[in-house]
Amino acid sequence: MVGMAAPKRQDTRKFVENLSGEGKSIAVLTSGGDAQGMNGAVRAVVRMGIYVGAKVYFIHEGYQGMVDGGSNIKEATWESVSSMLQVGGTVIGSARCKDFRIHEGRLKAAHNLVQHGITNLCVIGGDGSLTGANLFREEWSGLLEELLQQGLIDKEAAQRNSQLHIVGMVGSIDNDFCGTDMTIGTDSALHRIIEVVDAIMTTAQSHQRTFVLEVMGRHCGYLALISALACGADWVFIPEMPPEDDWEERMCQKLSENRAEKKRLNIIIAAEGAIDRHNKAITPDYIKDLVVRCLGYDTRVTILGHVQRGGTPSAFDRILASRMGVEAVLALLETSDDTPACVVSLVGNQAVRLPLMECVQMTQEVQKAMDEKKFEEAVTLRGRSFENSLTTYRLLSNRKADSELPNSSFNVAVMNVGAPAAGMNAAIRSAVRVGISEGHKMFAVNDGFEGFYKGQIKEIKWGDVGGWTGQGGSLLGTKRTLPGKHLEKIAEQMRIHNINALLVVGGFEAYLGILELSAARDRHVEFCVPMVMVPATVSNNVPGSDLSIGSDTALNAITETCDRIKQSASGTKRRVFIIETMGGYCGYLATVGGLAAGADNVYIYEEPFDIRDLQANVEHLTQKMKTSIQRGLVLRNENCNENFTTDFIYQLYSEEGQGVFDCRKNVLGHMQQGGSPSPFDRNFGTKIAAKAMQWITRKLKDSYKGGKVFANSDESACLLGMRRRALDFQPVSQLRDETDFVHRIPKEQWWLKLRPVMKILAKYKTDYDMSDSGQLEHVRRIRPKDGDVTTI
Repeated sequence: MVGMAAPKRQDTRKFVENLSGEGKSIAVLTSGGDAQGMNGAVRAVVRMGIYVGAKVYFIHEGYQGMVDGGSNIKEATWESVSSMLQVGGTVIGSARCKDFRIHEGRLKAAHNLVQHGITNLCVIGGDGSLTGANLFREEWSGLLEELLQQGLIDKEAAQRNSQLHIVGMVGSIDNDFCGTDMTIGTDSALHRIIEVVDAIMTTAQSHQRTFVLEVMGRHCGYLALISALACGADWVFIPEMPPEDDWEERMCQKLSENRAEKKRLNIIIAAEGAIDRHNKAITPDYIKDLVVRCLGYDTRVTILGHVQRGGTPSAFDRILASRMGVEAVLALLETSDDTPACVVSLVGNQAVRLPLMECVQMTQEVQKAMDEKKFEEAVTLRGRSFENSLTTYRLLSNRKADSELPNSSFNVAVMNVGAPAAGMNAAIRSAVRVGISEGHKMFAVNDGFEGFYKGQIKEIKWGDVGGWTGQGGSLLGTKRTLPGKHLEKIAEQMRIHNINALLVVGGFEAYLGILELSAARDRHVEFCVPMVMVPATVSNNVPGSDLSIGSDTALNAITETCDRIKQSASGTKRRVFIIETMGGYCGYLATVGGLAAGADNVYIYEEPFDIRDLQANVEHLTQKMKTSIQRGLVLRNENCNENFTTDFIYQLYSEEGQGVFDCRKNVLGHMQQGGSPSPFDRNFGTKIAAKAMQWITRKLKDSYKGGKVFANSDESACLLGMRRRALDFQPVSQLRDETDFVHRIPKEQWWLKLRPVMKILAKYKTDYDMSDSGQLEHVRRIRPKDGDVTTI
C-alpha cells in the first residue's frame, strides 16, 4: 500500500512523548558549595519532571534536609520555580551534612524518601556530594531491609521503593570535576573575576602598580588559568603545575622586562591552592613581598573570595543548567535497575551521560598525581581543554628571544572582516603572538578587504597587541566590503608585501571573502597561499561552526537586558514585553537568549509561523496571567518574518490582550555588538586563533617548494570551527553545499534542537527529538591524535 512505509529518518528518532513519568516521584537537591546556575538546573528538573507527568519534590538544605525530613521535603509546582533562573546561589538551600556521612543518618534519609515514595534523586553538587549519593544508592536495599526489620515501613513499601535511581549534575565554580568541560557556575565565577580584573587594570595603569589577585581553587587551578588567559596576566600560579625552583628570579625578570617595554602595570593571578614543587604554599603576600623586595614596585594584593560565588548566573550557565536539568530527568526516566548512577555533563557542545564513579575516580586521580608530584600527569588528567589552555597561556605570555625563534622567512597577514564582534581583538592578539613565536613576520591589515586593496598594511609586533584581550569591537578596524571587485589590487598588495598566508577573523563576509579569493586562484597566483578563517560574529550564522566569537557576549547583553525588563514588570504585573534581537535571518541569539532569559515565546525565521500561531501564543499568555506569574517575555528575531514585524506583533498582543495584560516593546539594537568581551569569548578567541596560526605554519612548510609558497588545493583555504565536540578545519569549498547564501545562514543548525527545551520550560506541549540523548558513555582516557580533536 502506498504511504505505509515510514521514512528512514523516523526510525532513528526518539521522542520524549514516548517516555512517561506517570506514577514516578523525583526529588531534587543542591549540596556542597553553592554555584550560580544551580537554580536554573532546579527549575529545569522541576518543569521537565512535571511535563512528563511525574511528581517532583524539593529537598531543602541538601542532604541535611533529607536526613531531617519534615517540611524540608516539599512537592514542587510549576509556579514555585518561577523567577529562579536569574537568581544566583541556590534558593532551596545547601548545607554540608555530617549526619549523612554516618549510617544512621542515611537510614533516616531513606525513611524520609520512602514516606514520600521518592525513588528518583537528582543531585546537584560537587564530587563529594555525588560520591555520597552513589554510596546511598549502593546501600539502598540494605537500608530498606533495616527499616523493614525495625517496623518503620511495611513489605509493600519496601517492594514499591525497591530501587533508587540517581543522576548527578556538577555544580561547582572550580570546574574540578573530570568528564565535563564546564561545571555549572564556572562561567559565572569567571565573569566575576574578569569584571574585577578589568576594573583593577584601570587603576593599576594610572599608578604603574603591580597587582596580585587570589582566586578560588584550592585543588584546581582552572579559574586562575582561564582568567590569566582572558586578561593576559603576566604570571599565573596553579596547584596542578607548580613553578620551577628558580621561579622567583624568573618572575621578577619577566615583570622587569614588561615594564621596560613601557607596560604600565603587572597582573599576577594565584589560585588559593598554589604551591611550589616542595608542596609549600605560595601566598599572595609572599608574592607581594618578593616583588617589593626585588623590584621596588608599588604592589597591592586583592583577594576576591566569595565575590566569585555571588551575583547572577551568566547566559552560558543558565543555558548549561537548563540543558543539564532536562537531560537529567530524561536519564532518570530511561534508567534501569542495572544502569550505573550517571552524571550529565557537557563535552564540547554536546550533553552526555557518564558513569558517576568513573568521573569521581578520575577526579581523585588528579589529586593523587599532584600529591605524588606527577604534575604533567595531573594536567593531562584534568582533560584536553585544561591542557590546551595551559599550553596556549605559556605560548602567549612568554616572549622568546630573537635568537630562540625558529628560522622562518614567511610573512603572514591578519585582518578582521564584517561587523565588529567582542573577542576579535583577543583572537588577533593570539594569532600575532603565536605567529611571532613560530618565527613569522606578522602584518596587520586595517579595515578589512577595503583596507587591503588600499594598502593599509603594516608590520605588527609582540608589544603592539598587549592589553588587547579585554577590548571590545575591532582595534584593527573592520568593514563588510567583499574582495570580489578589488581582486587585482589585493593581489598587488600581497605581491608588494610578499604575503605568504592569510588569517581572517570575521563573520559571513569573511567566509564569502575566503571563497572569492580561493575561487580566483587560477587568475591570481598571489592567492595560492594558505588561508584560514576564524568565525567571529554576534549572529553565529557562519556554516562549519556551532559557535562564533562574539555570540556569547551578545547573549549576555540580551540576558541582562531581559532580566531588567522582567524586574520592571514585577511591580506593574500583567505586562508582556516584546523584544527584538539581532541576527539577520539567523535565530540563534533570539532562541538561546530566550532560553537563558526564560522567555515565553521566540519568533525566528527558521521556524515559520502564521497568524494562528500568534493567536495561540496570546491565548497561552492569557492563561499564564491567571496564575501567580503575571508577566510575559517574547523575543523576536529581526528578520523572522517580513510581514509580522515587531510593531505588528506588539499591536496584535496589545489588542488581543486588552483587559488581561498590557504590552511594551524594546529593540535591543547595537548594544548586542558592544561591550567588553565575555570570558568565554576571550578564551574561545584566544585558543581558536592560536590553533589557526599553528595550522598556517604547518601548511606553509608543506607548500614551500622551489623557494616560494604555492598552495591551491581545497584543503589550503579552510574555516576553523567548533563542531559538536571538536575544533575542525574544513575547506570552505566543501561548506558551499551547507550554506543558504540568500539568507546567509547554514542549512542545518544545531541550536534548533534547543527550541523544544525552551518551549517545554515555558509550558508548551511540543515534539522533542532526544535521539542525541540516552547513550551512557565512558570517560575517555586515550588522548586524541594531534590535529584530531580539540575541545576548547
